[in-house]
Amino acid sequence: MKAANSIISGYGTSVFEVMSRLAIEHQSINLGQGFPDEDGPLDVRQVAADALMSGLNQYPPMMGVPELRQAVAAHANRFYDLDVDWQSEVMVGSGATEVLNDCMMALIEHGDEVVVIEPTYDCYLPIIRRAGGIPKLVRVIPPEWTLPRAGLAAAFSDRTKLVLLNNPHNPAARVYSDDDLGFIAGLVVKHDALAICDEVYEHIVFDGRRHKPLITFPGMRDRCVRIGSAGKTFSLTGWKVGYATAAAELLAPIAKTHQFVTFTTPPNLQTAVAYGLNKDDAYFQGLSDDMQAKRDRFAMELQRLGFGVIDCEGTYFITADIRPLGFVGDDVAFCRYITVEAKVTAVPVSAFYMNDGPEHFVRFCFSKRDEILDEAIARLEKLFGA
Repeated sequence: MKAANSIISGYGTSVFEVMSRLAIEHQSINLGQGFPDEDGPLDVRQVAADALMSGLNQYPPMMGVPELRQAVAAHANRFYDLDVDWQSEVMVGSGATEVLNDCMMALIEHGDEVVVIEPTYDCYLPIIRRAGGIPKLVRVIPPEWTLPRAGLAAAFSDRTKLVLLNNPHNPAARVYSDDDLGFIAGLVVKHDALAICDEVYEHIVFDGRRHKPLITFPGMRDRCVRIGSAGKTFSLTGWKVGYATAAAELLAPIAKTHQFVTFTTPPNLQTAVAYGLNKDDAYFQGLSDDMQAKRDRFAMELQRLGFGVIDCEGTYFITADIRPLGFVGDDVAFCRYITVEAKVTAVPVSAFYMNDGPEHFVRFCFSKRDEILDEAIARLEKLFGA
């Protein structure tokens, strides 16, 4: 039998899947994979159910139903003072990952260079390479996660097609400052490049911070694709509804790719997400406040147990240093150890680096019910003591 594509087949099983399987095997509390353990707002789900039973269930428009595209445009104006033409500058996809894939396939020519800040979300590099791009990795390291400006500038060249920016950043839980974003914008303009901005955690930021999209910076309006996710904003990750906002000329080839991938997304879910995006400010502030309370609750307990907890500025992930615990072994061994012995699962941060990443940090997901987080702490306490 002839071999499969060498790029994709060369990648192993996702770390999330590996750890999730191990968690199932050992009946562990899975704080590795990033999703809430409670479904999102009842009213949003009810709209989806009603639309399924009373609405149309055939192919919706390829770009997305008008109600959702209008809601995405209104949301951009409401939160970021961004004027968006919903008819030509908004596209709906079946999840943010699909939209990311559409962007890479549409914009990258073979041999184009793509600047990526690592640690990276696991789908980035396979998609870039399959599209023919050459990743140029710029590394940030815990605990400070400081953006190395000299290294970032050196990664850009005349061969740079685009930069892929994840902000708020998973797994670093970093929210980039205006100064950092302005520096990145300057490099994009200087090298006549584009920016793909994965902003799925835009409403999960803490301590009074406010997310600021790169597309709002000088020179970026026609160079950025801004990607959002209903799964993260409404805690409905299984719905797989994502959306892209970009200048019409930039969005057009992305939409052409989308038509050959999923083509469209379930219309009832689109209707419900449109309803959700139009919810009042209290919902979005409440999402941030609730997650911040969980962060504080879990971080305090991890610190009490001896973990070196790193500040979490956004997302629903905490990175913790395992060295203070005196564990002998790397982060992969540690995650297996606590899954088997404590029945609590995390993921090793080294898995988010291409190679030779730091080997003494692990990532926990805290978007779980308080009683689940408390039980995880109780199990870890039995293993490590207080």
